[in-house]
Amino acid sequence: MKILLFRRLTQILILVAFIVSNHYGLKLLLGDLSASSLFGAITFADPFALLQLILAGASVGMSVIIGAVIVAILYAVIAPRAFCAWVCPVNLFTDMAAKLREKLGFNKDAKLLNLPKNTRYYLLLAILVFSALLSLPVFESVSFVGVVQRGIIYLDIFVLAAIFVIIVFDMFVLPRGICGYICPLGAFYALLSKFSLIRISHDLSKCNKCAKCLKACPEPQVLSMVGHKSGFVTNSECISCGRCIDVCNDDAMKFSIRNLKEER
Repeated sequence: MKILLFRRLTQILILVAFIVSNHYGLKLLLGDLSASSLFGAITFADPFALLQLILAGASVGMSVIIGAVIVAILYAVIAPRAFCAWVCPVNLFTDMAAKLREKLGFNKDAKLLNLPKNTRYYLLLAILVFSALLSLPVFESVSFVGVVQRGIIYLDIFVLAAIFVIIVFDMFVLPRGICGYICPLGAFYALLSKFSLIRISHDLSKCNKCAKCLKACPEPQVLSMVGHKSGFVTNSECISCGRCIDVCNDDAMKFSIRNLKEER
């Protein structure tokens, strides 16, 4: 539970920093997750949004480009899909839906919709293509991530409707559907973080093969080595949430610095 609590604290503190800055004139973290400034001096921008804008033929300022490059490098180097588990506010509500399913005793495999796991990558490609064809940043126009984060930051009560739809979809239509199958932003960060340095490592000598980590993981396909061999989670679809570490009672899972030389 230690990593979960730290992760929740990080997500909430980021939102609080945005809220107090935008509503009370502070320069702590002005703007939102699409474009913001830290202490009024350092610009951050969403690299996926920037890519769509460039393909759409929009004129983009150098400060935005630099801000997007900074964010891209941070997420590429730190840990795979760290944005998804540690920053994105949608994760708060998809996790809530998963917890409600568990509490209500739903069959974990029950679903109304079947989608291939790589659907989000097809959507990512389609968004980039249509952004160029329509001269419009397609995902930014309909982004549920944008709707939720801006709704919370700017205290828009209508955000509750979007949150309700997300929870209902993940509970009744497709478990972990939003983050695990649909979100193109998650796909973008998975591709971006292919060579991230901080990874989950597995120590086979400590593993009792209880499979608790596989049950807890929102992307269990990334833990293919569990119970079979020691090593790092190299699949960048891992969201670096640390759930496997929290539930492992044998200290077989932990965050470590990835050894790229050993993988060659």
